[in-house]
Amino acid sequence: MKFEEFIKIAGESFPEALTSAAEERFRAMGPLYEEWNAKINVISRKDMDMLYLHHVLHSLAIAEFLKRRFPAIYLRMCGSPEGEAAAESGRRMKILDLGTGGGFPGIPLAVLFPNCDFTLCDSIGKKIKVVSGISEALALENVRPVNARAETLEGTFDFVVSRAVTSLDNFLPWVKGKYGKGILYLKGGDVMEEISDACRKFRMQPSSFTVYGIRDWLQDPYFDGKVVIFIKDRSFSENNL
Repeated sequence: MKFEEFIKIAGESFPEALTSAAEERFRAMGPLYEEWNAKINVISRKDMDMLYLHHVLHSLAIAEFLKRRFPAIYLRMCGSPEGEAAAESGRRMKILDLGTGGGFPGIPLAVLFPNCDFTLCDSIGKKIKVVSGISEALALENVRPVNARAETLEGTFDFVVSRAVTSLDNFLPWVKGKYGKGILYLKGGDVMEEISDACRKFRMQPSSFTVYGIRDWLQDPYFDGKVVIFIKDRSFSENNL
């Protein structure tokens, strides 16, 4: 996918958030990943031509889900006055990308939502080196790269985001007590079986899980079977953003 095709989709999907500054950062993202990936391989080299489809748009599926399911939260993340009217005393939202790898989904989301603070965490130092280099080159002041294991990470966040790091029954204990609203998890495969396993293991209700098929937004066959799983915290209420 060429940048022009990507930016057309992004512009049609997120007109509230795609500022000229965001567009320029997305444009710069391709050459930066080419440069860094030649030094530290964080993306399959044969996949670099599909960076904008397989990695950037895939990451932004989280934003599309929020826009469709929780529009007030989406508008708040965009910095829209409508969203701010519902916000908690104007507090910036905090998002943790756990197991960020080369910066996905965190970096594309940080570009789209500069009014939110992102912590991008990975236990592998060379991956965080890439994240740091790219976020600095893009002048993303809302990104904090952290080289740490999930269990040692301090602080709480509004949302945890992640992309297919592990199975849900492994992932959920890592982030227990670390989020106030929910988890937004990019996954593929038999997710219903994973959700059933998590419900049994952690005594969770099936109603805590929402599954959104990315093909409802992006028609490319690459996204067959790929979903956003939203796992809401027990205290989360749509009336208390």
